[in-house]
Amino acid sequence: MLTPVSFSDYPPIIAFMKKILIVDDEEDICYFLSRSLSKRGFITDTSYSLSQAEKQLEVSTPDILLLDNHLPDGKGIDFVPKINQKYPALKVIMITAHDSPEDRLKAHNNGIQYFLSKPFSLATINQIIDSVA
Repeated sequence: MLTPVSFSDYPPIIAFMKKILIVDDEEDICYFLSRSLSKRGFITDTSYSLSQAEKQLEVSTPDILLLDNHLPDGKGIDFVPKINQKYPALKVIMITAHDSPEDRLKAHNNGIQYFLSKPFSLATINQIIDSVA
């Protein structure tokens, strides 16, 4: 299992850099996104469950949240209202392998900026990140 790095581990000199929290139970996706986005100058952190993500958000709030919809301890889409209430400036991008019109509508109604189906391309992720960053 990969060991997540917390935003608080970074020195204050890079506090101006955009932070992205990646929440997905697939470690390969977290690693791929974290590595790719870090190369672009973003500070990334990863989480594999909603409970872990909630703890990480309490320590340091990112600018962007890449959130899987189906996680071991619940649905990301049901976690979003709680996020919006506590962190209204946080941009949420939903990523999921289980795309349905109902989930897309619920995501839109919950204020999710983008709803992205897996598999996705790095170019698509970069384009979406750039549009909300």
